Order: sequence, then structure tokens, then C-alpha cells
Amino acid sequence: MILVAGLTTNGVKAQDSAAVDAEIATAPVELDGALLFRVRGVTSYPAEARARVIRERLEAVAADPTISLDSLRIVEREGVAQIVAGDQRLVTLVEEDAHLEEIQLVELATLHLARIREAITSYRNVRSPAALKRAALKTLVATLAYAVAIVVVAWVWRRAHHVLMHRLQPRIHAIGLQSFTLMGAERIAGTLRSGLGALRAIVLLAITLVYLGFVFAQFPWTRGLSGNLVAFVLKPLHVIGSGIIDSIPGLIFLAVLFYVFRLALRLIRLFFNAVSQGSVTLTGFDREWAQPTYKIVRVAVIAFALIVAYPYIPGSQSDAFKGVSLFLGVVLSLGSSSTISNVIAGYMMTYRRAFKVGDRVKIGEAVGDVIETRLQVTHLRSFKNEELVIPNSQILTSEVLNYSSIARTEGLILHTEVGIGYDTPWRQVDAMLLMAAEQTPGLLADPRPFVRLKKLGDFAVTYELNACCGDVQAMGQLYTELHRHILDVFNEYGIQIMTPAYEGDPLEPKIVARQNWYATPATRLSRTEHLSGTRRASASES
Repeated sequence: MILVAGLTTNGVKAQDSAAVDAEIATAPVELDGALLFRVRGVTSYPAEARARVIRERLEAVAADPTISLDSLRIVEREGVAQIVAGDQRLVTLVEEDAHLEEIQLVELATLHLARIREAITSYRNVRSPAALKRAALKTLVATLAYAVAIVVVAWVWRRAHHVLMHRLQPRIHAIGLQSFTLMGAERIAGTLRSGLGALRAIVLLAITLVYLGFVFAQFPWTRGLSGNLVAFVLKPLHVIGSGIIDSIPGLIFLAVLFYVFRLALRLIRLFFNAVSQGSVTLTGFDREWAQPTYKIVRVAVIAFALIVAYPYIPGSQSDAFKGVSLFLGVVLSLGSSSTISNVIAGYMMTYRRAFKVGDRVKIGEAVGDVIETRLQVTHLRSFKNEELVIPNSQILTSEVLNYSSIARTEGLILHTEVGIGYDTPWRQVDAMLLMAAEQTPGLLADPRPFVRLKKLGDFAVTYELNACCGDVQAMGQLYTELHRHILDVFNEYGIQIMTPAYEGDPLEPKIVARQNWYATPATRLSRTEHLSGTRRASASES
């Protein structure tokens, strides 16, 4: 049992040690852009600082031709191995460095020494006059080849453009479906020209990168840039390719999800279209609600699809994607508050059934016919053929007067007021107002017009004539005709309409004698008959 416990403990320690070694940060030691080895560091002496110091020492030794390669040797001490050049210390290795490489300390120092000698030899050789002359000659040849390649590409481009413009373009025809043109001939030719231009740019870029990479590699001072230049171009392509390959399972899931929800949206649309056409009936659900409800359900389905798809979108787990999403959410929440309120108000008005297209309504001070209802605004056409655009949020908080909703079945009661002096019998005024209503074409005889005595004012008695019409759209013209007939009737019988009111008491009191209570065209009615007519008028009004 003790042995087993000891083995288990040692195994755990070995695993912990391997995990710690995997987390140790190292830095590369390079000379002329070539990697020699990697070194570790400690908290007070990071790996990058240690690698930089070693590189500076190696460059100093390599640049000094008086230092012989034979002077490079290993000096061993207790737990430490130093690589020195004469009296100059280059690298100091400890047991932890050897443990990181999983070899003995002496073996590690020997390998590092061999690599340093090789690097110094190469460093000095490439800087020799003969090597620099060869590099200059190669650079000259490469430059000439680069110039010839540029000329060839330009010539090929001109030939291809000439063929496209003079031979292919006359043969290019528009792509269309029956009478509908999908893509015109000029647009197709422009796309081909753009494609040739992009291909030329890619070829020139590739030639330039190859040329620069070759030239930089010839000289020791720019040899490091040669590798970096290739990595500069290839690394983004590698990242993009790796990202696409890694995203293939997620993209397949997104494609399947797209078609599933697309099919679901089609089925939902067919269902609500059937409801709006009356093929499918739902208890307590109006047909006019079908399309607005479909839009709400569609938004909910799309939102649910986005929630399901979000984890599978490439890059959705990155901090940059989350930051952009948060920024867009804040911008939309701040900039679309009024828009969202108008949209919500538009849906609420749909289900409130306050009005529909074709109704004549009064919203605040605006009066007109509803010509279009949208999610954010409602369009009215005024009596003067003006288009009034009213935000739905304003309509939701305003009083809406609908002239058409009840008038379709019961008619609309038009009403107007006149002020008549106290010396005119009220029976005579009632009769004249009813006569004016009967003479106005377009007013309904059933229900019959009626008169209300609204107010005993300071200067006159206010009468209100009420008459029904069946055409709400003609209410403006009917009011005009009714007012004309009222003026004609009162002028015919010599009755003054008390507007403007007079000031001062007359010499004789303004009263109506009993013998004048039934002046023409009023007819003599008993008190009982008159009260019965008044009750009928009140019932019709209510």
C-alpha cells in the first residue's frame, strides 16, 4: 500500500511538473534572423530580456573578426555551464534550462555551442566582400527580371483589354427573363473588366512580393524582413483558410437552420393568408388582424432563429464580436426609441380597430380620409387634397373621432347651430329648420331630422338642427347646401339670425305674442303632440 501510494504521488507530481513546464514562457535567440535556440526566464529576469542580452553578445562577437572560433568553449561549474569566447561570457545555462529541454546540462551546452559556432561562421561569411558582390549581382539580375515581368504583365493586360472591348463586347448580350432584364450587356462587360483588373493587381502583387523576398534574402541586414514579408502575406491567408475550415460544421448547421426556419415562415405566411382571405376562420379573430399578426409572429420567429444561430456564427465568441454587438445594441436602443414606440403604437391601433383605410376621421386638429396605415405613421388625405402624415404614437395618445364606422349602417348625423332672437317663436324656428333640412338633397328622410333647443343665451336662443346622411364622404358639401337652405328659408320668412349679437335694450320687449306662436310655416300642434315629437327626437339622437 505504501508503494502504491508513493507511485501515485510521484505520478501526480510528474503530471504537475509537465503542466508547469508547458506554461513556462520562453523567448527565441536569433542571429541574422536565424533561430539558434530558446531560453527561459524568471520573474525578475524575463525570457525576452535574457534573449536580447544573449543576442547582443553574439552579434558583438560575430562582428569582431579578431575573436577566433577556437576561443569558443564551455566552462562548467557546480550546476552551471557557461559558453564563453575568450574571457567574454556569452550564455549561462542552469539545470532548469536542461530540465526544460529534457536533456543533461552538458549536452545542452554542447548543442548550443555548436549552433553558435555555425551562426557566427555564417554571419561572417555573408558579410565578406565576395558575398556582398554576389548579392549585389543577384539583386541586379532580379531587378531586371522584375522589370521584364512588369512589362509582360502590362502587355498581356492591354491585349486582353483590347480583345474584351473589340471582340467580346459586341457579342455580349443582356441576360433577361422574358421582358425583365436581369443584367445588361454593359454591366456584364464592366464586370469582366473589373475581373481582369483584379487579376492584374493580384499578379503584380505576387511578382512584387517574390522580388522583394528574394532581394531581402541576399543581404544579411534585411534577411529577417524576407521571412516576415512572406509571413505578412501568407499569414492572413492561413488564418482565413484555417478559420473557414474550422467554421465548416457551424456553417453547415447555419445552412440547415436557415432552410428550416425559412420553411416555417412560409407555412406561417400561408396560414395567415388563408385567415385574411376567409378560408380559415378563428373565433374572435378579425380577418384584418391577419397580416399585422403575421408580421409580429415573423419577427418573433426570426429573433428565435438568431438566438439559436448565434453560438454557431464564426467569431461570435470573440471579444471583438461581443464588443461590436454591444455597441450596436446601445446605438439602436438610443436611436430607435421613438421608432419602436411608433411601431408598437401601430400594432396597438390595428387591434383596437380605431379606424381602417377609407374611413373619415379626426385626429387632434387633423381631419381627413385614411389612405394608408403603416407601422410607424398613418397617412390622411384632407378635404383640400393634402396628405397628412401623423406618427402612430401621437394617434395612440390622442382622441380619434371616426365618422365612418357607425355611419355605414346607421348613417351620420350632421348638426349645425343658429342663434335666433327671443321675439321669434320657437315653433316657427323649428319648422323653418326642418324645412331647410327637407330641401337639402342628400339628407335622409328616415330617420327624420329633428331640432334641439340647446341654450337660452344672453342675446339669442341657440337652436341645433340634426339630420342624417348616408354618404360620409359628402358631408362637407352637405353642410354647405344645408347652410344655404337655412339662409334662404330664414330670409324668405323675414327672421333675423342673431349674429352678430346686438347690445342695449330695445324700446319694446322682445317677446312672442300667443297669436304668433304658430306663425307660418309652423302648424298648430297640441302640447301633447309636441312633447311626443320631442321625445322621438331625443330617442333618435341617443
